[in-house]
Amino acid sequence: MSSPAAQRVVVISDKDPLGLHIRPAEQFVRLAMKFPCEIEVVRESVRADGKSIMHMLTLGAEPGAQLRLEARGEEAEQALDALARFIENGFVLDQTEGQPPADAGGG
Repeated sequence: MSSPAAQRVVVISDKDPLGLHIRPAEQFVRLAMKFPCEIEVVRESVRADGKSIMHMLTLGAEPGAQLRLEARGEEAEQALDALARFIENGFVLDQTEGQPPADAGGG
C-alpha cells in the first residue's frame, strides 16, 4: 500500500502477556474484514496485511511492541479507530461494534 490515507500508532497492551498471538490476531482480522478499505500493520521493518491471520502472526508483536496501522480507501478512519481501540483495550472487542447494548430491550 503506498501513501496511506490514514495512520495510527498503537502499543500492544500488557493486559495480555502473550501479545498478538493467534486468538487476538484472528479477532483483529475479523474486525478488519468488516471494513472495505485496505489495512496494513507495520512493526519495525515487517509489513503485514491486516486482513490475513498468517501475515498478522508474522509480526511477533509482544506486549510493549509499537505497531503502525495504515488504511486506505472507504471507511479508513473508522477502521483505524476500531482497530486501535481493540489493541489499546488489550485485545477486547468493543461490544458496541455493530451490536445492540447487552441491556437492550429493557426488562
